Amino acid sequence: MSGKILMSKEKKQEEVDILEQEVNQHEIILFNDDVHTFDYVIDSLIDVCEHTLVQAEQCTYLVHFKGKCAVKTGEYDKLKAKCSKLLDLGLSAEIV
Repeated sequence: MSGKILMSKEKKQEEVDILEQEVNQHEIILFNDDVHTFDYVIDSLIDVCEHTLVQAEQCTYLVHFKGKCAVKTGEYDKLKAKCSKLLDLGLSAEIV
């Protein structure tokens, strides 16, 4: 009987994990422009999105070469302020 209880707890935890993933499916997409320098974008991502230097550099290169990159994932309400800060800095971004 204890095996069934354990399996039930694991199944419930798996369901909770899936629900949390569904809640966190929004992303800030940063788009390329011909205005800002690499250093400016990198510094902005470190400041606003709390990226490490390596993360910020990788995202900046992806934006440059691919035209866009998801720079932050999370709940919409938490991303809204970060996206607004990126826009205030003159970058082109949106939440999807």
